[in-house]
Amino acid sequence: MDERPGGRAGERERMVAEQIESRGVGSAAVLQAMREIPRHAFVLESEQRWAYDDCPLPIGHHQTISQPYIVALMTELARPRASDLALEIGTGSGYQTAVLARLVGHVYSIEIVEELSRQAAGRLEAIGCRNVTLRVADGRAGWPEHAPFDIVLSAAAPEQVPRALLDQLAPGGRLVIPAGPAHAQELMLMEKAEDGRLSSRAVTAVRFVPLVEG
Repeated sequence: MDERPGGRAGERERMVAEQIESRGVGSAAVLQAMREIPRHAFVLESEQRWAYDDCPLPIGHHQTISQPYIVALMTELARPRASDLALEIGTGSGYQTAVLARLVGHVYSIEIVEELSRQAAGRLEAIGCRNVTLRVADGRAGWPEHAPFDIVLSAAAPEQVPRALLDQLAPGGRLVIPAGPAHAQELMLMEKAEDGRLSSRAVTAVRFVPLVEG
């Protein structure tokens, strides 16, 4: 894996111990993925000094890379398995994509901003992440050609969960998504039973960039 600039493995160890594990994320696989994926490879050069701080960072185009704890929490909620097919809405920097890809069979990731998708592709290639397919499109429509998905994970917040994402969730699948108006978003875990019935629960209050229509 490309560790440039610098190793920074010690910073990742501290990030996991102090920001993630101490706050209740307990999945050994998720914690290991967070230790391995170099967050500094996914932030702007001007933000490098804060790459392992407990905060979101700007990535351009009015978008952000989520704080490490939220990335870990959302990944754990998705309960990834090596055989899973995952859909990500909002590729952004590609960091969440890389973490998820470390834990599942393949990630299909949609980004509405072409330049962000192109930059993410380069970053994922640089760290050797091969099991990802990117697309520039409106994430609200999902990716029906590759559905159903065991996991759907959104890094942007609609006011209401798009029906297409629920329809493309496989029986037994998990949808992790922030939803609601900007002042009152909740991180939601929605699960589809084998018979198709949906259940949902609010996990925590969050603040994400809105899911852009296009």
